[in-house]
Amino acid sequence: QLHLVESGGGSVQAGGSLRLSCVASRNTYMTYCMGWFRQAPGKEREGVATIDSDDSTTYADSVKGRFTISQHNANTLYLQMNSLKPEDTAMYYCAADPAYCSDIGNRAYHYWGQGTQVTVSS
Repeated sequence: QLHLVESGGGSVQAGGSLRLSCVASRNTYMTYCMGWFRQAPGKEREGVATIDSDDSTTYADSVKGRFTISQHNANTLYLQMNSLKPEDTAMYYCAADPAYCSDIGNRAYHYWGQGTQVTVSS
């Protein structure tokens, strides 16, 4: 079992920045596909960014150039969010899966955190 705990959410004004953290209960570096997802009220969950075991990354078009996903210390995942917009408001979730990111497709990741709320005001 892998436990994930997110932190770093909060309330900011448009144009501001936040850094989300996700701490795993064991080493995930180069062994898991790690991802950040978000879900706004009344909307479906959407993928924000992923980082694979080879350090390759992907981003949703809506966050490209503004968000950066990275890993540190073997078990910590980050999401640096800059130039935040009101439409970025959502609950953000960290997720992990032992498969390669490119093999996961549309199925759900194996492990999920409890989420951290991000609210961006205009």
